[in-house]
Amino acid sequence: MRFAADISELELGDYQRAVRLLLRSPLITAAWPDERALPRIRRFSAQLRQDFSAAFGYRLELHGSTARLVRALDTLDPQRPAVTRTGRPFDRRRYAYLCLALAVLGRAGIQITLSELADAVASDANRITGLGFDADAGPDRRALVDAVGWLEERGALRLTDGSTASWAGDPGVGEALYDIARDVTLALFRPARVLQHLGSVTELLERSMSDSGNAERRAAAQAARRAVVDSPVVYYADVPPDVVNHLRGPALPADIHRLTGLRVERRAEGVLLVDTSRLSVEQFPGTGSVAQAAVLLATAMADRAIDPDRRRVRRMAAPDRAAGQAALAGQVDAGLPAPVRMDGDPPATSPEHGRGHESDDVARHPFITDSFLTETVVDILDRYGSAFGAAWHAEPDRLRTEAVALLARFGAVTPVPGGVLVLPLTGRYRNTVAHVRQRALF
Repeated sequence: MRFAADISELELGDYQRAVRLLLRSPLITAAWPDERALPRIRRFSAQLRQDFSAAFGYRLELHGSTARLVRALDTLDPQRPAVTRTGRPFDRRRYAYLCLALAVLGRAGIQITLSELADAVASDANRITGLGFDADAGPDRRALVDAVGWLEERGALRLTDGSTASWAGDPGVGEALYDIARDVTLALFRPARVLQHLGSVTELLERSMSDSGNAERRAAAQAARRAVVDSPVVYYADVPPDVVNHLRGPALPADIHRLTGLRVERRAEGVLLVDTSRLSVEQFPGTGSVAQAAVLLATAMADRAIDPDRRRVRRMAAPDRAAGQAALAGQVDAGLPAPVRMDGDPPATSPEHGRGHESDDVARHPFITDSFLTETVVDILDRYGSAFGAAWHAEPDRLRTEAVALLARFGAVTPVPGGVLVLPLTGRYRNTVAHVRQRALF
């Protein structure tokens, strides 16, 4: 028994819930994600700190009323954006205002008004080419309010008087007063490296720097466990060979089950963690029109890929993962201010997380065209009309786009020009049968 060694069988279920809680919400405060979360973490803090370090290479820090899981990243992941209270992903302006607001709060006292915060953010933002902040401009005010709302949700700010909405409507009339939780603001910004010394965002990614064989094997085992708990599905072709060896080994499923209470499902192409306890924020299959359309779309694509009565589908190799990571790193690095770049420090290249096996026999996946996807979504709306609202019937293309995006986030398809490539995970839903609940007439 390598993990949860000091946890009794009676407490194991509670301990596993604490592990899942930290994996889902790396920042935990007295208010975020709820008031019961922090006591659960404190109850097992010593064992959690030990197991997260040994199993994943993560560091658990507890300060005051805050717990922060400092994670090690192996790849850049664009699928986990910060979102507003209405569920909209942050854009660059909102991210910039969030960072500037954190900087202001770090040097503020115990309270601050929204106007004071806006003035301080404006002072910094107006010195940054291409950013700026104008309190009289509605889009700028709304962007700052979204950043403040993100901090308020997590307990970094607590509204004590006034209204954020009134200030957003008219900063000359409305006002809001906040208490500042300093332990939360300090926990939110925990860079692994001094940012001024970075030549590229890839320098923040995990790298094993040891020449010891045992240390390399330990690092590969941690990377394998991180991949399983961080990704909806892990394909062997997408990770290095030393990580594949651990993914195929007998110890990993037992370790993950002991820590999380969840089971690992292993197939010829890769592994996935069967999420029966809401480990991830978003689940698939799930509820809602987009999720339901995505399942039905996956079923149709899986059937089309093996349909013997229709024209054989074209097969293509998936886009190179390492090239995609390099392109994503380039987009992030484009926002690095020129004065921050250190002379003599060339930008780091993305670590090799591409295909794990160099072989001429590259896996090829069925290519499904956009026209087939569009026809299928229209057919789904016709067949299950009452199950989808009038808004989706009016915009079938939007339903298709969001359903495909959901499937891509969970590793079931890869979007390519003109369509998508159907990945092995889609085969799980080949025999899905839909049951539509009939609405009562009276």
